[in-house]
Amino acid sequence: MRFQHSTAVRSAHPTLVAAALTADGLSPNVDVREPVAQLLATARDRLAAGPEGGLPEIQAWRRAFAATGLAPTRYRCAAESLLRRLRRDGDLPRLHPLVDLCNALSAAYAVPVAALDLDRVDGDLVVRPATGDEEYVTFTGDVERPEPGEVVFADTAGRAHSRRWTHRQSGWSAVRDSTSRVLVVAEALHPRAGADVSALRDALTGALAEVWKVDARGAVLTADAPVFTVSA
Repeated sequence: MRFQHSTAVRSAHPTLVAAALTADGLSPNVDVREPVAQLLATARDRLAAGPEGGLPEIQAWRRAFAATGLAPTRYRCAAESLLRRLRRDGDLPRLHPLVDLCNALSAAYAVPVAALDLDRVDGDLVVRPATGDEEYVTFTGDVERPEPGEVVFADTAGRAHSRRWTHRQSGWSAVRDSTSRVLVVAEALHPRAGADVSALRDALTGALAEVWKVDARGAVLTADAPVFTVSA
């Protein structure tokens, strides 16, 4: 399968840089407390200087959401929501070791990070404007239809694996204890997006090798190199 952003999305957001990474052989029976604690300490240090809304990474996503017609303080990118919760509660909930690690990376870098169960994705996955016919499954099992033009992660079967781009993931492809193969995607729009996304990818690759003892394969995606091919 292939992962990419559509021409329409890249044209509307020319500063977009993404990292896509796959790993196989994951298990929930690992301990990620140390790397998660270190990453959340970094996020807390950044929040000590001011609220998440002032970070350039978050400001870039707010502008992008506003450009698509979304109220940016009603619909926040996932990274802003995590940072807001961390500032309010002092910590993030523990869900699954990989999800916990990705959430901590997202908070530390202020960049949205999505982790998807590859066995729950049909065919290619494209970040594109919705047609309105896609099916999105919530974490409680409800089915929604994205609005036409809304940016979603859509697979070949017409299933939406996100809503409002980086606002909310789908429960259908969420990582669970039975998950073995994953696709992780990080996306950024701010001026340092290239350097920060590359550093995030390297940090995740290192954690996967150290904690799970698996070799991840990934790439940084730009307008010049927009497609990531996932081996079967």
